[in-house]
Order: sequence, then structure tokens, then C-alpha cells
Amino acid sequence: MFASLIRRSAPTVAESIQRLLPKDLPPSLAPKIGTLYEVLSRTPSGGVGKKVYQVRWKGKQIEDCYWVVTRSKFKCEGKHGKAWGHLYWKGKNVSPREEPIRGGLKYSWAEGSS
Repeated sequence: MFASLIRRSAPTVAESIQRLLPKDLPPSLAPKIGTLYEVLSRTPSGGVGKKVYQVRWKGKQIEDCYWVVTRSKFKCEGKHGKAWGHLYWKGKNVSPREEPIRGGLKYSWAEGSS
């Protein structure tokens, strides 16, 4: 019983680091939006395992929707490419198999979930 209380109250590593950072992050640390391929190519793993979402989903108040990237290929220094993943819509996995992520250049993307 006490172990579950301790786990709930203990901050995660991400929360601890967030507290150490200033409120206004420097441009190099601030989350950036861009094309899907620009967002994914900033990560060392090419975005594999990352959650990404279209920025317009937040504007339409569509919550808890995102893609989990399973693989990616980049061209032109990360400005173009292809990406595949699983779509989660309102928290539920709606793509049982890996599928291409559409709209990579057409829309603005960001890391996280809407």
C-alpha cells in the first residue's frame, strides 16, 4: 500500500529536469514545430518510438491523438522522406499494423500528443 503511494508522489525524471530548466527555454531547447521529417530528423534515433502529432489537431481541440513512429527514411538532410507508424486516436490504437504516415510535408508537426 505504501509503495503505491510513494510511486505516485515521486516525480518522474522528466518532471525533475523540467523544474531545473528556466521557464523560458532557450531556442535550442524549445520544442519546435516543422514538417514531420524535420521534427523526426532532430532525434538521434530518427524518431523511432517517438510520439508526433499534427499541430492543427490541438487547434481543433482533438485531444490524446498521435502517431508512434516505428521507422523512418530521410532525404535531403532531413527535409524530405518517409515515415511509418501506428495511429492512436483519442487514446486508442486504430492502426493494428504499421502504416505510412500521411501529410508529412503538408501539415505542421510537433513531438508529443495533442
